[in-house]
Amino acid sequence: MPNSVAFLVFAVIFVWLIALTIFFWRVLNHFNNLTKGVSQKTLKSVLEEVLKQMDITKKDIDYLKDFSLKLEKDGFLHIQKVGLVRFNPFKDTGGDQSFILSLVDGKDTGVIISGLYSRSGTRWYAKKVVEGKGVEHELSEEEKRALKEAK
Repeated sequence: MPNSVAFLVFAVIFVWLIALTIFFWRVLNHFNNLTKGVSQKTLKSVLEEVLKQMDITKKDIDYLKDFSLKLEKDGFLHIQKVGLVRFNPFKDTGGDQSFILSLVDGKDTGVIISGLYSRSGTRWYAKKVVEGKGVEHELSEEEKRALKEAK
């Protein structure tokens, strides 16, 4: 019986040693993967490099956020909406040869260009538009329709 107890203790210790060996082998393998490609294979140097790279990455992300916000803000100042309406202002001439072209930004600010065709020639007009309303001159129904079509 004392031999069986000794054998049981020996077996438990042997299994425990195998379990510890497997555990330490996995930890060592993980450590080697972390330090792969590093000349000084110390965990401290690897972690310092990771932290330095995280700081650089955070600065890059902040820069990209600011840059994209600036692009978005500037984008509202460019022509984003175009509306075209053809119409006949004079009933005695044929066809819809006159037109209104609206060129506005994201806040409906821009210009409306009108080309009125008549037998004697074509006349061109331009009106400044701020936030969808004529600044110096009232917008005609066709010009309002061109602005609405631009959306």
